[in-house]
Amino acid sequence: MRVSIVLCFLFSVLGVANAQTPYIQILGVAQDGGYPHIGCEKTCCAQAWQNSELRQWIVSFALADPVTGKWWLFEATPDIKDQLHYFRTATAGRYNYLPNGIFITHAHIGHYTGLMELGREALGSKEVPVYVLDKMSKFLETNGPWSQLVSLKNISIQKLIADETLGLTSTIQVTAFTVPHRDEFSETAGFRINTRSKKYLFIPDIDKWEKWNKKIVIEVERADIALLDATFYSADELPHRDISEIPHPLVQETMKLFESLPTLKSKIHFIHFNHTNPLLRATEEKKDLEQVGFKVAAVGSVY
Repeated sequence: MRVSIVLCFLFSVLGVANAQTPYIQILGVAQDGGYPHIGCEKTCCAQAWQNSELRQWIVSFALADPVTGKWWLFEATPDIKDQLHYFRTATAGRYNYLPNGIFITHAHIGHYTGLMELGREALGSKEVPVYVLDKMSKFLETNGPWSQLVSLKNISIQKLIADETLGLTSTIQVTAFTVPHRDEFSETAGFRINTRSKKYLFIPDIDKWEKWNKKIVIEVERADIALLDATFYSADELPHRDISEIPHPLVQETMKLFESLPTLKSKIHFIHFNHTNPLLRATEEKKDLEQVGFKVAAVGSVY
């Protein structure tokens, strides 16, 4: 991933450093296990084990406001050390090392376990605001080691209410909403982010679009940039597992849903790729997807 990071760093310094409107910058695109995946010696991961430039961090992005000098992190991944360092470097130290808050979608390992780096064994941070919905809040407050982060005031839980808008600045609003997913320990949130110039939609995990009580076509229509769950490209990626146990909208299904809507599909940036997903690599599937108007999120991309 080194070459892409260097290129994105140059883009950031030249393009983002002079920006005066809020923006987001992608800090990770892989599913919870990252890429390459633990224990995977198959073709999909072999090259990434051998070549560190092909490795990918777990799904995350920064929301930055150049006017106020504030920024917020979405998802606290196991790669948080690298992601914080990358964002600080990419923005030439314009923002504080730690964000003004961290928004978390749910209690699956790729989305919250990076909080451990804020504890006494590592950074020992002071009251970093962590924005979560109710069940996620209770999970962090009542289960160790996360409860220690709360009791030692390394983090400060900020409870969100689904479908209620939170104003971060005079020009940035965030709204959490719930989506159906494997909610073993918490509910699962998605986020709408409205800024002065753009509207963003972030849904890295959902079971199936048709299980949601909202219409994804309408939600994408309301956004300028939609970062959508692309865990699996097709149903045959995990031949030795029951894919019904880990349901996600297949990329092929999402493409089919938007195939006759060119204006909308141009807003979709797929993210949260399992290590088996061909969109992580330079493949025909990725080439074909981009040729018909969809996009693939990449570390460093600025929207």
